[in-house]
Amino acid sequence: MPVSSTPPGFSAVLFGLSGCLVDFGARTLPVALQRLYPQPGAGSPGTSQAAHAALAHRLGRAPEAAELHALDHALSEAASEHAEATPGALALLASLQRQNVPCAWLDELPRDAGISLATPLPEWLPAAPGRACRPWPAPDACWQALSDLRVERIDGCVLISGEPRLLQAGLNAGLWTIGLAACGPLCGHAPADWHALGTQQREHLRAQATLALYRLGVHSVIDQLTELAPCLDDLAQRRQKGEKP
Repeated sequence: MPVSSTPPGFSAVLFGLSGCLVDFGARTLPVALQRLYPQPGAGSPGTSQAAHAALAHRLGRAPEAAELHALDHALSEAASEHAEATPGALALLASLQRQNVPCAWLDELPRDAGISLATPLPEWLPAAPGRACRPWPAPDACWQALSDLRVERIDGCVLISGEPRLLQAGLNAGLWTIGLAACGPLCGHAPADWHALGTQQREHLRAQATLALYRLGVHSVIDQLTELAPCLDDLAQRRQKGEKP
């Protein structure tokens, strides 16, 4: 049977929210923690932790209910300030909608902060439901999101994010994965701060983030969503040749 010259399309695309579709540099969580605790405590928050785990890391102990409530409030405030689409995000979503490709976003921020952060995104784009799932890097949230999109097969589904734990969840779920180096938490700079860096410093941070994502096992790495189209073409060609995620 002859092989089609047209690369296969993708069944669905899942996105991270912070540091992917919105909030370049994934600054919402670090800013909220910095405002609550200007002086580092037992440890600075890791670059890849859920909000409440990052708070426990900063405090060096399990947080109390009042501290969790204060963090959730600070996250909502920070989210409203960082609710700006990343370069290329809105055009990409419009293109996927025209192609009838099912899409959704995932995030581990508290519900109110996530909704606030997603304000610039089109109304048709759903959030993955916040049902009780094992936290990332368990694959549950990815599988649940695809189920809610009524995607029948894992084959041809893609996850795009700069968050290492979410990317690991995608790998564990059997998805194709695309890591975002410059706009995600591994570089962790807001747009103005990123562009204010010297060229050499930017390249150093980008190279470190890219290497970390490839070491994680992702299938491709780009800086930001403006570079996604050729990346998807490359993955489609790899699928056509029989490669599996």
